[in-house]
Amino acid sequence: MQSLRSVLRLTPGRAISGAFGLVLAVGTFLLSLPIAVQGRSATFMEALFTATSALCVTGHIVVDTPVFWSPFGQGVILVLIQIGGFGVMSIATLLGLLVARRLGLRTRLTAVSETHTVAVGDVRRVLLGVAVITMTTQAVVALVLFLRFWLGYAEEPGRAVWLGVFHAVSAFNNAGFALFSDNLMSFVADPWICLPICAAIILGGLGFPVIMELRRRLLLPRRWTLNTMTVVIGSLVLLVFGAIALTALEWSNPGTLGPLDPAGRLLAGFAMSVMPRTAGFNTIDVSQMHAESWFVTDILMFIGGGPAGTAGGLKITTFAVLFFIIVAELRGDTAVNMFGKRLPRSTHREALTVALLAVALVVGSTLAIMLMSPFGLDRVLFEVISAFATVGLSTGITADLPEVAQLVLIALMFIGRLGPVLLGSALALTTQKRMYELPKERPIIG
Repeated sequence: MQSLRSVLRLTPGRAISGAFGLVLAVGTFLLSLPIAVQGRSATFMEALFTATSALCVTGHIVVDTPVFWSPFGQGVILVLIQIGGFGVMSIATLLGLLVARRLGLRTRLTAVSETHTVAVGDVRRVLLGVAVITMTTQAVVALVLFLRFWLGYAEEPGRAVWLGVFHAVSAFNNAGFALFSDNLMSFVADPWICLPICAAIILGGLGFPVIMELRRRLLLPRRWTLNTMTVVIGSLVLLVFGAIALTALEWSNPGTLGPLDPAGRLLAGFAMSVMPRTAGFNTIDVSQMHAESWFVTDILMFIGGGPAGTAGGLKITTFAVLFFIIVAELRGDTAVNMFGKRLPRSTHREALTVALLAVALVVGSTLAIMLMSPFGLDRVLFEVISAFATVGLSTGITADLPEVAQLVLIALMFIGRLGPVLLGSALALTTQKRMYELPKERPIIG
């Protein structure tokens, strides 16, 4: 308790990162216990990598989840996924709200940083709404999956319940952990498995503010906020683009879509358009995909999902702002307009800052891992973007990387999950108005 109080006394950014670090340490310790495995004991790196991947809702693995980890270990992974998806400080704040029924100002500010709440006074309503959305969605998806595993695959009822709950939580939190050695490849043509999981992934990837607004104004798009409009339209565009591109590129590939019938190919193509949006499940063998398909997947992973949700990546809103900045510059507009609204200049700078930092991080990490391992650019870049965007898809080289390269991926997962929160809170807390301006001068551009 004293440690938790110490964390809560820090600034929002430090409190969130400190809380994540504390939970990560506990998760690593629990996964290091003999009870957490089914065979040999887990090494420190295996426990740390798995705990980080689960807490940062990524899905990268270095050991086979259903074979290596015991039911206790799988339970630890599930709890870490739920904590990571909902947010460590959000959970702490919600527990405090339920116990004390009131929130201090510092606690509210911390929750605002993690949930991207518009105002401090909204924290109570937002957290309770997020909890209801999370539990309801996961319960519905878990029920559908339970019935399918029980009735369609003759799983024992207890086993079917566990499979349904685990995959529902993993899907909504965009984690990508599965309790099958081939992930979801055995169910590539089963819509009763793939579509509920895809639906949970899409909902989780929209972001909680968008989901809460759609609950109130689903049929009133003209009253949607700019954030909701951007995320919904951007998500639809990326889903359609990804589905068409990946299905066309892999249509006759004998290692992926080739053996399936046309309906199965369309379902698999759609699923593999959803999964890179930071979910990490795979219904086809990613290592057998064409290099062009890896590149398309890189794009989808890097952009990611909506802000203030379980998705990672650059975020749809950031990408959309950059797109409209380019459009405004090409048209010679004096202001950047987006879906009928004018963007403040501070938003331009924030989007450019986030994008350039993300590109620098991906480029630097890719170069570092290439120097540490024998793998080529296409595979290493895929792994790096997947880790940074907290996706979890892999070309199959993660477990074969040297430990120092795996440490780079661990850092990327941690930064990818907390980076936007910490950067946003840092920008908000360090905003200062200058009392003077420097003289203007333009360098030559282009």
